[in-house]
Order: sequence, then structure tokens, then C-alpha cells
Amino acid sequence: MSEQELLSARIMFFCKEKRMTYYKLASRSAIPLTTLMHIMNGSTKNPGVFTIIKICSGLDITIMEFFNSKEFENIEFEVE
Repeated sequence: MSEQELLSARIMFFCKEKRMTYYKLASRSAIPLTTLMHIMNGSTKNPGVFTIIKICSGLDITIMEFFNSKEFENIEFEVE
């Protein structure tokens, strides 16, 4: 699974857990719904850290909680 797919899956997980629509998440996160949908459908390959922080805020979780998952433990970062 790609990093982008992991982000989408994690957002989907928390939305389901909190019974929150993407529309409500976008509103609570103060990001455009189109931005969230581009992250979810993969057309945004590398969302910015501040966007992820806003999403976490909208989900009422910390960024640590968001990334606290086995799937994120084995990600290798490319250094250019």
C-alpha cells in the first residue's frame, strides 16, 4: 500500500469510527471538501503536514494518534 493509500485508509477509519461524513470532516477541519476528496481519491499524492494537522483537528485526535498504526511503522522515507 502506498503512503497516499495509507493516509486515505486512516482518514476513512477515523471517519467511520466517529460516524463522520467527509463533508463534516472538511467543515470541522477548515479545509475545502475538494481538498479532502483529492486526498481520499489519490489525486493529491503528497498532502502538506499542515493539511494533515487540520484533518486531525477536525477528527478531534492528535497527529500522534493518527500515525499510531502498524502500517506507518515500516514506511521508508526517501531523502533527495
